[in-house]
Formats: sequence, C-alpha cells, structure tokens
Amino acid sequence: MVQKDNVPEKHIVSHFMFRLVILDFDGIILESVSVKTDAFRTLFSFAPEHIEEIVDFHIKNGGMSRFDKFRYIYKNILKEDLTPSKFTELSEKFSNLVFDAVIDAPFVPGAMEFLERFYLSVSLYVVSATPEEELKDIIQKRGIAPYFRGIFGSPRKKTECIRDILSDTKTSAADVIFVGDAPNDLDAASAAHVRFIGRVKPGDENMFEEYDDMVLIISDLHELTEYIEEIQ
Repeated sequence: MVQKDNVPEKHIVSHFMFRLVILDFDGIILESVSVKTDAFRTLFSFAPEHIEEIVDFHIKNGGMSRFDKFRYIYKNILKEDLTPSKFTELSEKFSNLVFDAVIDAPFVPGAMEFLERFYLSVSLYVVSATPEEELKDIIQKRGIAPYFRGIFGSPRKKTECIRDILSDTKTSAADVIFVGDAPNDLDAASAAHVRFIGRVKPGDENMFEEYDDMVLIISDLHELTEYIEEIQ
C-alpha cells in the first residue's frame, strides 16, 4: 500500500457506494494523449507514406500498449519484420520522446480535486497501457503517488490488472468503477465485469457513441466527482 505521508490530512465522513475506483492515466489524470500522438508521428517519420494510417491506428486504439502497436504497425502497415533490436530501439526512442512532455502535461480538469476529495474514502488505483516502471516514475515526479493504493501498467493487459486488484483487495466487481477514454478500456472493464465510465474530452470524437446505452460519458473529472457524490 502506498504511504500517504506527503498528502495533507482531511476529515472525510461520507460513505460511498463504490469502494474502489480504477483510473486510466493519459486522458484521465493528465491531458497527455496528444503527447503520445505526436510521438508516434515523430517515431515513424521515416515512413511518410504510411504516417497518417499509423497515427489513425494509434488514435483509434487508445488503451493498447505501445509495444502491441509497434508489432501491429510493422506487420500490417509497414509489412516489415520487427527485429528485437528494432523493437528495443523504438521502445527507447518513444520513452525519450514522451517522458518529459507527459510530466509537464496539465491535469485533466478536476483531476486533482477528485484525488483530494476521495483518496481517504475510496481506494484509488491506476491501470494504464504505459510501461509500469515508466508510469510509476512519472506519477512519482508529478507528486501524486501518495493518492494511489496501486499503480499498474504494461506489459500486463488491463483486464489482468483489474482482476488482480479485485483479487488482492477481495473487492466485488460490483463495487468497482474503471474510468477510461478508449474502447479498449471499455473492453477491459467488460471482461473484468466492472462498471465503466468513459471520458470524452470536449471537441474530441466520441468513440463510445455505439455504446451509449451502456457507458456513462463524462467530459472531465469534475463530472466524475459529481456522479460519485450523487450516488452516495
């Protein structure tokens, strides 16, 4: 369990229906989605004839790890062998492109208020497609690690991470929300049988449109706070 020595104490007496909230990272806690998009555009600039297809694939598959995206891009778009050395080179370059930019990215509106409001009354976790050690380093440098009971990233799949959290905490799936911003996040939540809330940034395409009957859509974490408080 993460220690909370660096977080100001506050007295919270409310009891919430949901014991545990799992948050994706890019686009849910930080406005860092565009950082990753720019990195894909830069990383594959050596193939200008394929760049728009590559970026489109990246955008439509938010929630998929960069490693799986590299494999797909080489096999199905570039139609080239992805050697182990090239894979390592891509991974290192991508991390170098995004690390500092993600650390500098602004919070999603309402994110800090959400963490402050609920970290003592609800168990908060991060489950992301970002490599786990990189993710932990970023969260530590942003000063928000004390708010989370656990931080999980790739190479493990999101569904596996969610199931492990449920098992480790002995929490029923009915008492859990997973908040993400991509259909892959919805798929992970569905496979783990937890409730899903989708964030659509104002001005962005609603990729959950075909799931409107099963997904609560929020535009920021102010709305997530309001939703949880309404169902106390």
